[in-house]
Amino acid sequence: MTLNHAPLSQKEQAFLAQVAAAASASGLFGRVESTARRVQCEAVASAEPAFYRVDLVGDECFVSLVTPARYLSQSIEADLVHTGDKLDDLLADELVETGYAGPPLRVEHYRDPEKMYTFRAKVPPGPSGPEASVATAVLRAFEACFRPLGDMQAAAEED
Repeated sequence: MTLNHAPLSQKEQAFLAQVAAAASASGLFGRVESTARRVQCEAVASAEPAFYRVDLVGDECFVSLVTPARYLSQSIEADLVHTGDKLDDLLADELVETGYAGPPLRVEHYRDPEKMYTFRAKVPPGPSGPEASVATAVLRAFEACFRPLGDMQAAAEED
């Protein structure tokens, strides 16, 4: 995935600032960083490094969970195979809890060109583009969906 590095508009800057502030205030994540076209939130108890992201790619917005660790990605996949759950269904359940009222989201799973194992969903746009409240709801739902899967909370279990 190639990120668009065009200068951010004021609207895009405000969008990313609102998402970053909401992510920080939620208490769900470790360090929250905002870069060129991304808000990246550290997964707090994962056995391996993992990050939740909100990316602006052109006029589109995506929420994802990424990790460089094949083991962590495989542990999530193994849980899904073992339980028979569908990731789209698990995310849909969590979206309801966040108050999300948009269309169903489809989660893609792949290894990106940066060699990150990626679980990603496209956030539906509002009437005038991505909306911070919708992206934040999807981000919170991603965290709730993935937290119990695989070794996403292994560090907390070791304490």
